[in-house]
Amino acid sequence: MTTPFDEIMAVRGLGTPEAGEVEITGADPVYSTRFKIGEVCANVVGGIGVAVNDIWELKTGQRQKATVDTRHAAASLRSSHNLVTPQDDGSWAAMNSPSMVHMASITQPWETKDGRHFLPHFNLPHLRDRVQGVLGCELTPESVAAAVKTWDAMDLEAAIDEARACGGMVRSNAEWLDCEHGKVLTNKPIVEIIKIGDSDPEPFPEGDRPLSGIRALDLTRILAGPIAGRTLAENGADVLMVAAGHLPQVPEHVLDTSHGKRSCFLDLNDPDQNAKLKELASGADVFSQGYRPGVMAKFGFSPEELAERRPGIVCMSASCFGADGPFSHRAGWEQVAQTVTGICMEGSPERPKLLPAAANDYTTGYLGAYGVLLALARRAREGGSYHVRVSLCQSGMFIYRQGNVEFDQPDMGLSDAELDGLRTRSEPKNGPVKHLRPVLQMSETQPHWTLPTPVLGGDKPEWLG
Repeated sequence: MTTPFDEIMAVRGLGTPEAGEVEITGADPVYSTRFKIGEVCANVVGGIGVAVNDIWELKTGQRQKATVDTRHAAASLRSSHNLVTPQDDGSWAAMNSPSMVHMASITQPWETKDGRHFLPHFNLPHLRDRVQGVLGCELTPESVAAAVKTWDAMDLEAAIDEARACGGMVRSNAEWLDCEHGKVLTNKPIVEIIKIGDSDPEPFPEGDRPLSGIRALDLTRILAGPIAGRTLAENGADVLMVAAGHLPQVPEHVLDTSHGKRSCFLDLNDPDQNAKLKELASGADVFSQGYRPGVMAKFGFSPEELAERRPGIVCMSASCFGADGPFSHRAGWEQVAQTVTGICMEGSPERPKLLPAAANDYTTGYLGAYGVLLALARRAREGGSYHVRVSLCQSGMFIYRQGNVEFDQPDMGLSDAELDGLRTRSEPKNGPVKHLRPVLQMSETQPHWTLPTPVLGGDKPEWLG
């Protein structure tokens, strides 16, 4: 029987590591869900450990031991929720912003006129307004439910797509695999690593960390992409976040997914700022973005253009539906991927119901980092420019394939004391914060962040050193 670790190692293409190199402890259930989301995440992080080892061996000729705790991995699937900040009374508490709580209350599966269910997604103002324009509702659970009830599910999904908004009809996994888009994704690996150009081999820069001297541009927002960049930073890369000042952000996600990074503002609609990003890309090893397929090409930053500008670059693209297939143009989020791939329908005895953690987002982010690490190692061995592609729906299908586990308690999770034992403290300019430390543990090059979360736009658009 193929294990999740086998499937992860198949992407690497170098067989499995020596026995004992990777140790994964613990098991699901950690949360009250039938899906093995903690174990899946732990196996992906274990794969990152192997990829880091591949790089360390190229640099030093030595390998080391990687360990991953499943409960720590499961905690990382709620990483932003597990971040705490100081209160006026001296205590520490989570940043549960009212806007996010409200968004979650209406971004739920609601019954449709034809007896099915549909999930409209209300995150970020411009996308929220588009959904509201289709439904013609107020932003309350009662009004959203009533509006969805007036539509047949498939008709509503088509209308949401036409409005370039976000949402999805609740499908069973069998329905998803039988639809044209599901068939396209079924024929793809969980991480695609595509060679897009030739270049000479590039040995890894000297340094005492696996990614010392590696430069990564991070043009992603909200969970999956930022987690990939954060993973590179915790292994020593110089990660520079690039966003435009007018783009909406979710403060708690920014605070939790930006450890170890720097941040600058560049508006790609401005010719001078666009040119500045091209200059930065010419000196980058990694270019990571999370826009809908094709969007970055409009600004001159398609993977092929980047590879021509900087031979040897590794591009990483994270999306909801993937780069190919009839739904590839659609935007989407964690909840949409759960909804369409069958997780939402079958993840709980009370169905349909969303998972208690953002398993697709975080797993996709870790898979993206894994693919980048593998591509950098390939570049060092044989040269070439590469495009790494990951998607939330592909990760949802990967999670679904691992089968189910029984749980007998509602509202399972990690205790406050257990979470506090997994946290570390850092000192961003905006004030102290306690957050989860890296899940991956390495025996010689322990992952860590050398910089606290930056102020958005607070750094110059330039490389260190």
